[in-house]
Amino acid sequence: MKRAIKKGGLVFIGLLLTIIIIGQFVLTNDNTASVDVVTERVLVPGGHSVGVRMDVKGVLIVGLEEIETDDGQKINPGIKAGLQIGDLILEINGTKVYKADEVQALVNKIQGDVKLKVKRKDRTLNVNLTPVVSKEDDLYKLGVWVKDKTAGIGTLTYYDPVNQSFGALGHAIVDPETGSVLSVDKGQLLQAKVQSIQEGTAGTPGEIRGVFYEADSPLGGLEKNSVYGIFGNAYHPIENPLYEKPLVAGSQDQVEKGKAYILTTLDDNELQRFEIEIEKVSHQSKPSDKGMVIRVTDERLLEKSGGIVQGMSGSPIIQNDRIIGAVTHVFVNNPEKGYGIFIEWMLQEADK
Repeated sequence: MKRAIKKGGLVFIGLLLTIIIIGQFVLTNDNTASVDVVTERVLVPGGHSVGVRMDVKGVLIVGLEEIETDDGQKINPGIKAGLQIGDLILEINGTKVYKADEVQALVNKIQGDVKLKVKRKDRTLNVNLTPVVSKEDDLYKLGVWVKDKTAGIGTLTYYDPVNQSFGALGHAIVDPETGSVLSVDKGQLLQAKVQSIQEGTAGTPGEIRGVFYEADSPLGGLEKNSVYGIFGNAYHPIENPLYEKPLVAGSQDQVEKGKAYILTTLDDNELQRFEIEIEKVSHQSKPSDKGMVIRVTDERLLEKSGGIVQGMSGSPIIQNDRIIGAVTHVFVNNPEKGYGIFIEWMLQEADK
C-alpha cells in the first residue's frame, strides 16, 4: 500500500521518555529479597503519512524483450542466457553497476560478450551473454528492461526515542512488475501530503494519493526493506500530536478480540484515531504479516474511504494503551476488513 503528512503531523521537539519497570520480588534462602527487573519497550505511535524514496541495490530486471537486428532477426539475448524478470544485475565484467543507464553504457563500451553477476532471490549467479546490435538505434542491447529506483506513499508505524529508529508499512516494498522484494541500496523517509482519497469498494481496493514535500529535509534514512516492514533511523525526534508520551509495545499475548484503534492521516493531513474491531487473533511462533483480522467500525473512516485503502499500510493498531501492531493488507472483496501484523515481529526485524 502507498500513502502521505501534514507539517503539524510531525513536531521536532524533545520527548519525555517513560520506561515502565515491572519488579518481581523473590525471597532468597537468607530471607533477603531480590528483584528481577524487566523493562518494556516504549514507542511513539505513528500514523503520519510518509513518502518513501529508495534506490535499489543493483539494477532490477523488470522486463525482457526481443531485439530486431539488421538482418531482420528478432533475438532476446537475456532469455537465451537464462535471465529472468526479478533478477538483479550487480556487475558487468567485474564492474559494479548501480544505475540503469550504466548497464547500457558498459555494454556499448565492451561491444562483445559480457559476464553478468546476477542476484536471484538468495542466490548469486554468473551469466554469460552475447548482446546484439539493434536495427532501431545501432546500440548493443541485452534484451532487458531495467530500473534502479522506486518511490511510494505509506504510513509510519512507530518511532523509538531510545535509539532514534523507525518502522513503517508492516510489509515489504515490492516491484509491481516482478513482485520481488527490493533490496535497499540507499533510501529516505520523506514528509508527504494527502491529495485525495479514492474510496474502496468490493473488488476494487481504494487508494490514498499523496505527494512528497520538503524533499530536501527528509525525516530519516531507510536501511532495510523486508517482508515485515521498512526500517531506518530518524534524523530528528518524531512526536505524535495525539499522545504526549510514548506507549508500551504490547506482545501478541496481550492482544485480544474486541475494540481497538488505528492511527492514520486522511483529511487536511490531520492525524486521526479511528475505532476498529479485532475479530481474530492468530497467535504465532514465527513472524507473519497476518496475525490479526481487523474490521473498521468507525463511521467517519467508512464514510471517507470505505474502510481500509492502499496507503494505510503501517497505520499503528492500539489496544489498551499499547501499540500492538500495524495494518498490512485489505480484504479486496470487503474493504471494511484487513490484516494486521504484531508489533513484536516488526521490532524483531528492525533489531536484526
